[in-house]
Parts: sequence; structure tokens; C-alpha cells
Amino acid sequence: MDRIRSALNSVIKNERYSRFTLQPAEDGERHVEVKLSDDATDDATEAEGQAGGSLSFRPALPYQNRRNLCYLILGTLLIFVTGYLIGYVSHRKPQTTTLNCDAGVELEAHNKQDATQAVVAPVSDPQLDWKDVTKLLKQKLTSQGFEKVLRDFDMPRRSAGSEEDKSLANRIYGEFRKQDMAPWTDIHYVQLQMPDSERPNQVLFGSDVFKPTGYLAYSAPGKVQGKLVYGNYGRQEDLDVLQKKNVELKGSVMLLRTGKISFAEQVDNAATKGASAVLIYPDVEDYKYLANTPLYGHVHLGSGDPYTPGFPSFNHTQFPPTQSSGLPKIPAQTITANMASTLLQKIGGPESDESFKGGLTRLTYRLGGIENVTVEVNNVLVNKEIHNVFGVIKGFTDPDRYVVLGAQRDAWGKGYAKATVGTSVLLELAKAVKEMVEKDGFRPKRSLVFASWSAGEYGSVGATEWLEGYMSSIDRSVITYISLDGVVMGRGSFMASASPLLYSLLENTMKEVQSPLGSGTMYDMMGAINWQNNALRPMSMDDPSYPFLAFSGIPAVSFHFISPNIEAYTYYGTNLDSMDHLNYQTNHHTSEMTAVAAQFAGQMALRLIHDRLLNLDVSRYSSVITSAVGQVHKRISQLKWSGQLKEVNSNWLIGARGFFQRAADDLNIAITNTDLNDKEACRILNDRILRVEHALLSPYVSPVETPFRHLLLGRGSHTLASIAETTDMEQLHTQLALATSSLQGCANAMVGDIWDID
Repeated sequence: MDRIRSALNSVIKNERYSRFTLQPAEDGERHVEVKLSDDATDDATEAEGQAGGSLSFRPALPYQNRRNLCYLILGTLLIFVTGYLIGYVSHRKPQTTTLNCDAGVELEAHNKQDATQAVVAPVSDPQLDWKDVTKLLKQKLTSQGFEKVLRDFDMPRRSAGSEEDKSLANRIYGEFRKQDMAPWTDIHYVQLQMPDSERPNQVLFGSDVFKPTGYLAYSAPGKVQGKLVYGNYGRQEDLDVLQKKNVELKGSVMLLRTGKISFAEQVDNAATKGASAVLIYPDVEDYKYLANTPLYGHVHLGSGDPYTPGFPSFNHTQFPPTQSSGLPKIPAQTITANMASTLLQKIGGPESDESFKGGLTRLTYRLGGIENVTVEVNNVLVNKEIHNVFGVIKGFTDPDRYVVLGAQRDAWGKGYAKATVGTSVLLELAKAVKEMVEKDGFRPKRSLVFASWSAGEYGSVGATEWLEGYMSSIDRSVITYISLDGVVMGRGSFMASASPLLYSLLENTMKEVQSPLGSGTMYDMMGAINWQNNALRPMSMDDPSYPFLAFSGIPAVSFHFISPNIEAYTYYGTNLDSMDHLNYQTNHHTSEMTAVAAQFAGQMALRLIHDRLLNLDVSRYSSVITSAVGQVHKRISQLKWSGQLKEVNSNWLIGARGFFQRAADDLNIAITNTDLNDKEACRILNDRILRVEHALLSPYVSPVETPFRHLLLGRGSHTLASIAETTDMEQLHTQLALATSSLQGCANAMVGDIWDID
């Protein structure tokens, strides 16, 4: 480097050079004298320098200049090469090939791979179109396959929390693991109510003593006596008839026939009228089976573990003792038709209207109110560990968004229609979709979660505890819940209950799935354009989809293939829910009907995870909201005209309804104007759609006191239906304001960006 530096100096000073001379100054210090000199004076300068003894930098000799120039060129090249190597190493892509004793072979292979990649562009996986997807699904869901799985999962007992229930949960877990579906288990510790084996429940009527085998879980325990009164189905209109006939209901023991509404609603209605206890039986007009068949059910006006309302049953010790507001405060007990016949023969009182008369023979249906009856309920709470089992098929674009397919696996008895069929559909669908992904090139955009619930017979306990336990992480991620419970109850007709957001999806699926009766589609089978009137039913509180919709704000649907002119499956809640009885209802086409039900559920689920834009139609809510708001407006107008209500009007509520309609229209316009191949644009639209159901949950009520918070489909004083019926003017005023705010908030949520809100 010294030689290079000298060469550089020589080139710079080729014509002139500087001489630095240290000269002593007069003050004794030295100073530098700089002189510029030409080549002509080199000799003289050299002589002077030598004579004076000063330090000088002299020019190199001519032959040295050429050598120094060579050094300069070599140095420049060295610097350039060094800089190039440093830059190459620092910007070179990291190599994934591990060097070993065969490094030469690996390097050669790597170079060939690089060359191939440089020539051939990567090809993306081909996407199956919707027709291919539905064709594959139908091919994989066969009646022959269901015949086997239905036999395999038919069990004599499967009560919640029992060893049979846990064994079945382990089998399902194993099936999910076999399909490589990353299974997991969700464990809860719940309190279930059961009869006391040492103190059986009993009914005393004169000299007759009945000890029924069946029971109603979550009944209030105790022993009460009262006048026996027959109240038909126990609906509000039935009890109004009794009061109009001056039948005293306060303190009475009401005898009701099951049907039309849930056990819990029957007991709640009776308690509201002041009844002291309720007896419920299956009348032979509605339930044509043996008259000594025991009946089972629950009377919790809610869902989940009623002793941990609003929070999960992970560990009872971490929460203070509390009870659900939906627990009844009066005893309730089921009896057989034979027992009811004995009571009705001796009940006395005025004869009932024709609408109250059932199918029991050799007696006259009377209203009672004359004879005393005693009801004793000794049910006890039992702590049970229950297992929910899950498996997942993950999506390829938005795996954090998912559709949940669920089925309960427990039952009071065999539970063939209630649990076996749903569990079989759950497993066969999981197997079919997994094969489509692994072998047929199906690439779902979103995930599909398969759930097996426990303690469904006690009021969707397992499912509700899961919702309560993970609400913060799933309420905005679950696109839809599809219930597989009771999907096959018969053959010849079809009915469904769903969020209005799913009406269009239901309709389109009915148009695509072939009718199980032969020619045409399910849409044709259910009257084509009249399908809604023929197939849709309001979602009841005991529907397994109800807590997803009314408690969590998740669009949900349940559906049932059923025999014509029948609204409910006769054998639910009895030991007669068996394979033989379902075969009778389906005319021995159970496996074929199960395959069709699986295809129907599968197509709804796959449509929601296949298309880039979610098949949830917000415009279907418009008519539902308009109808509910209209009822409130009518009620308020009547109260104002009668002078019962002042300084209150429904204009703000009507305005909120109008804003919801405009927001829905704007969203549909945005969908029409959006390129559906734009992933980010579709995700933004999907987010706006998903906000709707959740935004319809009232934020002004407690999930502990009022768990079903849905403004339109929930239960409580906050709902529009309740506002349209209340007689409390102060409550009406308050709830009207809160409902208006909730509806306006839902419309705002649908708009999207806050700066677009009008």
C-alpha cells in the first residue's frame, strides 16, 4: 500500500511538486516553508536541499513513474474486485441446501432447479367450480355409507356425562384424528338435575298414588297441594280461556298436554298465572304410542348450565353461587297418558271447549278446579364432567373465519333420531370434505369446524358453555352455525328455522338438492315460490340453534326432513326414539334420507366457505324489521288514542328502520359494484355483512338476567315483540328508546367506515 500511495503522489506531482522545508525562525521555533518548483530546477533544488540539510519530498525518477503506474492500476483493480465480492456476498439470497460430503451433487441439483425456475413460471392450484364441488359431495355421501355408520353409532344408552357418553366422545375424537383434523376437547363441569333414587317423585290424587319414571330436569323441588285444573297446552291463549270461564288459577296444580310450546314455556306461563305446580302428559291425539310411556325433558327457560348463567362452567369455585333467571320456582313433573286419564276422569268442573279436547277415550274433558292433588318432586343436582369434541378443516384464504357444523350425541334413551343420525352426518360430512381437499383439489377459502356436543337434552348445555367460554374469540369469527340435530324425522316434507340472513342460502340450496321423493328438487317439493310459507318456522327456545342466534348473535339454521302434516317428532323425550320407529316414519328409507340431509347441510356449509363473498343476505331482514316496527307503531297509536300514553311516539323507531333499509340497499349496491376477484374488497364487504346479526343483540340487558338479547328473535322486555304487547307504560317508554338505539346501531355497523355514517 505504501508503494501505491507513492505512485499516486507521483502522478499528482508529475508537472509540479511541493517542497516542505523546516526553517528555524528567529524566535527559536521552526516553521514550514512551502515552495513550488518546476522540473527545470530539480537539480538546483536537490543541491540546495542537500546543502541546507532540510527534509524534502523529491520527484521520483522517470523509470520509477512507470512502475508506480502499474502499481496504481493493480491497486484499483484489487479495490474493485474486493468491493464486488463484498456486495455479492451481502446481497446473496440465503441457501437452504445443507453442505455435506455430497455437496457437489446437491449444488448441481440446486443449480438445475434454479435454471428450471427461471424458465417455467409457477402454476397456481386450479380451483373447482361450484358444480364440481356439489357433484363430488353427492358422490361421497351415499346411503350405503350411512347404513354402516348408523349401525355403528346406534347405542342403547347415551345420557349426558355418563361413561357411554365419554366413550362415544373418544370414538369421535379418534375419527377426527384419523382424518388429520387436529381434534381437541373442551371440558366443562356442569350441574345436571336427576331423580333421587331413594325418594321418587310422586303424585297423589285421592286414593291414587302415582310414581312416574320420567321427570323434568331443573324443576323446583318440593311438595305442594292445589286444585287440579286442566289447561290444554298451557299457551297464553289457553290460560286466557280459563280465566274467562272464571276458573281460579292461583294456587292450582295445572294439568297440561305436551306440544305446541316447550316444557319450560308451559311451566313459566302457569307460574305467571299463579299456579303452584304443573303436570304434563302426552295426549294420544298428538302422540300415538303406548299410554304408559314415560316422558323426559327440562324446564329451564334458557340454555346452558343454569347455575353458571352468562359464564362458562370451567370451575364452579371461581364464581359466586348464582342461578339463572330462567329456573322455575314451582315444581313440574311429567306423567303418562294412563295417569292423566285417571286424573281427567275425576277432575270435575265445567266441560271444556272443543279446542281443549284431546284423544283420550271414555272420559269428558273438563276444566276442574274442584278436586285437590298433591305433587312431590325430589330431584337432586349432580355434578357431571362433559366433553365437547371438535375437529377442523382449515381454509386456504381466510382460515380465521369458519362455519360450525354441530350435533349433540347424548339422549334420554337410545336417541336414534335425536343423536345417532346427527352424529353420523357429522362424521360422514367431515370425511367427505377432507377427501375433497386432499384428493380432489378442493380449496375452501374459510375453515369448517365440526362439533360434537354433550348435555344437549338439558338445554344445549355443552354448546352454550362453549359459547360462554370463548365468546370474545368466536363471536366475530363464526360465519354460521348449522345444526345437525334431528335432521331426519320422517319423509315427505321439510321444515327449517333460521336467521333471515340465511333465507336466500336456504332457498338456493333447496333449488340444487334433489327431492328425496323422486323427480324435481326440494324447492319444487315445498311449493316453489311458496316455500317460505310451507317450510319456514319461527325458531323456538328449545331449538339447538337458538343460543347461537339469540345469545351470541351468530347466524344459525336448523332443518328437518319430516312426514307431512307433522310439526314435531313423536318419540323425542322417550325411550321409543329408536331405529325401528324412525324406519317406520321414513318408510324404511332412513339411510337414503340421511344421505340427502347430509348433502343439504354440506352444500350450505361449502357454499359459505367456497365463495369469496359470503352468502348472507342482509336485505332479508328488512321485511322482518318492518313487520316488528309496524306492530310497535300500531300499539303506540292505540295507547295514545286511548289516552294511556302521552309524549311518546314511534317516529324515531320508524326512522331507524328506514336507515337500516338504506344501509342494506347501499351494501347491496357496493356488492354489485365490487370486483369479486379482489380479495381485500370482498373481505371488507364480508366484515360489514357479519356485523349485522351481532349488532342486533341489545347492549342494554344483562346476559345473566336476559341471555337471549336479540332485538327481534330474543326473549325479554327489550324485544320489539315485547314492546308491542306490554301494558307497563313506563317500561314501554324506556324500552322503546333503547330498541331504537339498538336498531340504529345495527344500521351504523352495516355502513362500514365511520365517516360514511349519515
